[in-house]
Amino acid sequence: MTEQDEAEHETGRAADESATDASGEQALQARILAAVDRLAPVLVEGPLEELEVESGGLVVRLAKPRPLAAAPAASAPSAPALAPGPPSSPYGDPSPGMRFVSAPLTGVWYIAPSPGARPYVTVGGEVAIGQVVGLIEAMKLFNEIKSDVAGTVTRLLAETGTLVKRQQPLLEVDPR
Repeated sequence: MTEQDEAEHETGRAADESATDASGEQALQARILAAVDRLAPVLVEGPLEELEVESGGLVVRLAKPRPLAAAPAASAPSAPALAPGPPSSPYGDPSPGMRFVSAPLTGVWYIAPSPGARPYVTVGGEVAIGQVVGLIEAMKLFNEIKSDVAGTVTRLLAETGTLVKRQQPLLEVDPR
């Protein structure tokens, strides 16, 4: 083998190893996302404060947020107690009179069908029930996300290309 052939062979092997590393990383991310999707409801709906699972070298630890300890304020007047209401989402509540369109699964959120393409929805735009508002990529599959409310989009809550979790609000809509 000539020196040029050896250099080309080494370059090819390095590219193969890089591709293998990238696909291994994607597979690990897919396993993590799938584990979080399966375990989050157990944690949210159950009495557990935290949950840790180990399987095949993968360790996933989930914990409920802990409330901040209130600092004692001797001279501050006490605030009126708020009436207890339904538990709010960990992502907050929509503005009064508004509704969220939330992610049905964990994955990477995209507001447009491809980079540079026109987005499915924009602030001020109208959406109908069942209209595609974006895509979530999970485990190398693109899932169409459809609106469950009709109205005008008032806010885009997730940035395109970012990881969103199941039940995370994606859009805020003013229902008609």
